[in-house]
Amino acid sequence: MNAYHLLIILISLSAGFSYINHRFIKMPFVIGLFFLSSILSLVILSTKWWDLVHYVEIKDTLEHIDISSFILDIMLGFLLFAGALHTSWANIKSQLRPISLFAIGGVLSSTIIIAGLFYGVCHLLGINIDLLHCLIFGALISPTDPIAVLGILTKAGVSKKIESTIVGESLFNDGVGVVVFIALLETLKLGKSEIDFGHFGMLFLQEAVGGMAFGLLLGFALHKLLKSIDDYETEVLLTVAFVMSGYAISSLLHLSGALAMVIMGLLVGNYKKEKAMSDRTQEYVTKFWELVDVVLNAILFISIAFVMVVIDFESIYILVAILSIFIVLLARIIIVYFPKLVFPRFIKFTNSEAKIIVWGGLRGGLSIALVLSIPDSENKLILIGATYACVVFSILVQGLSIGKVAEKLSKK
Repeated sequence: MNAYHLLIILISLSAGFSYINHRFIKMPFVIGLFFLSSILSLVILSTKWWDLVHYVEIKDTLEHIDISSFILDIMLGFLLFAGALHTSWANIKSQLRPISLFAIGGVLSSTIIIAGLFYGVCHLLGINIDLLHCLIFGALISPTDPIAVLGILTKAGVSKKIESTIVGESLFNDGVGVVVFIALLETLKLGKSEIDFGHFGMLFLQEAVGGMAFGLLLGFALHKLLKSIDDYETEVLLTVAFVMSGYAISSLLHLSGALAMVIMGLLVGNYKKEKAMSDRTQEYVTKFWELVDVVLNAILFISIAFVMVVIDFESIYILVAILSIFIVLLARIIIVYFPKLVFPRFIKFTNSEAKIIVWGGLRGGLSIALVLSIPDSENKLILIGATYACVVFSILVQGLSIGKVAEKLSKK
């Protein structure tokens, strides 16, 4: 199966599932697609008992598709730029302190908390896993995903403060989480048993600070080009070219392409937008990137649902996966409530608002892509199962209930 045939299947499934969901099920868009894709994955899994030949063929095909590279190297840049482009900097700025704290300190703290608890649980169950793999799991599962929850929060009528905090945190912590993950993964690939914190710190600064600086450079350059002409077709093409080339160049320079795309998107979408683009161009650019966002998210959530087919469902791994859900939730509670209690003047959230932020911290496709990029080993199988369980719970349980939770708590 070549790439074009695969794209045909993904787009066709996206369109079909989207229609079924909108016509009959009426779940939020990406949650409905993930739900229906998961059902299809279960049907494929069931063929193991009644059509083994075709099951083996399908599993072999899925195992040879590099979903991780597809998400990390192609889709992530587009998704982050589209999300940032439609985000109000004024709203982000108003909640910059908690966003910065959650996106940087929260990701680092969550990585350590999850790693420690996961390491302890595995060893209590007699599973021999090293601390480095546990830290990698903490880094890949800590970033939150705004895609599935944003529309629900808006409909639930939550305050702009909460919406801006969750969206801003997730935009930036995707980039921070990827940087931490890359630094830890490099240590793993070098075969070191101990982390060189000096090297880790330098790599983190290079990726994070360099990525944001490069994003500013790209954003101002694109702004100048958009301002110099008034032709919506050319201007749309320029945004696409800057996303594709900017993300690729970031990778070559060992800078965080994720953070670069977030900064570039925020700048283009907010900095003197009226002077850079006419009303007509703004309309076309906005609608184009909204469509890109919808299509890529549909493909993303269908792709990650099919990961279920290649997971090793050993009983002990299932138990670890279930326990990992509680570990991730506990870490989320700690990183939201600890600064609220220790720095009440810095983090000004009511208990109801803090609960919405905790429950609204969804995990998504980025976590799946990162775990699939880990070198093959027995530990990788454990982490894939744990990551998938957390993402499924996050999307189907938290995603479907966050609206009611937010609506109920907002009335208090």
